[in-house]
Amino acid sequence: MAEIEIIKNFKVMNEYGIHARPAALLVKAAGKYSCDIFIEKDGNKVSCKSILGLMTIEGFPGSIMQVSALGEDAQDAMAEIEELFVNKFYED
Repeated sequence: MAEIEIIKNFKVMNEYGIHARPAALLVKAAGKYSCDIFIEKDGNKVSCKSILGLMTIEGFPGSIMQVSALGEDAQDAMAEIEELFVNKFYED
């Protein structure tokens, strides 16, 4: 089966941005999938499977993050990550 790569941009819409709790949700979601998932902002690219990496990404409210997923289950992984961003990491 051919590897799939999906790249999407998401706006950080929750009040406090990518802090410990949203980072933990991203790591938990990404960890379910075998594909490689990265998040990038301003040239800083980190794995969505690394809580320390996510804490360094400066995902402030209103910032645009580019998420890329590469692998067989990339589509499912991206759908779950998109759900987190769209629902503001369930913080409202």
